[in-house]
Amino acid sequence: MHRRLWHALLIACGTVSVGLGIVGVFVPLMPTTVFVLLGAACYARSSERFYLKLINNRLLGPYIRSSREGRGMRRRDKAIALSLLWVGIGATAIWSVESVWLRLVLLGIATGVTVHVVRLPAFRFEQVAPPSTIPTSRCS
Repeated sequence: MHRRLWHALLIACGTVSVGLGIVGVFVPLMPTTVFVLLGAACYARSSERFYLKLINNRLLGPYIRSSREGRGMRRRDKAIALSLLWVGIGATAIWSVESVWLRLVLLGIATGVTVHVVRLPAFRFEQVAPPSTIPTSRCS
């Protein structure tokens, strides 16, 4: 009974984490990758079915696989993430926050995230080479 309760708790934590990661895609200051990786770790220890669904997901799977392999982020994903981060932080600092100290906090957070993302390893997806043309011999 103890083992089943532990697995249920891990599945629940994994599901909440993945949900928060998905919300983080749309909310500027909320991290995505951390929550998705936490969800994958919970699923890996509790449910092979949920884990496989997550790592084979078209949108979230590549991030998990890249992290597990220690490859970091694609250059394109870094550029998009940092652009969205600064647009979101900038818009919030300009239109939603009036106090100078809170604007400085937002800029400090954005700077910290930028430093972290820039320091991550960058890679390019290996392009699959087109099949080579093998000359066929003509038999007469």
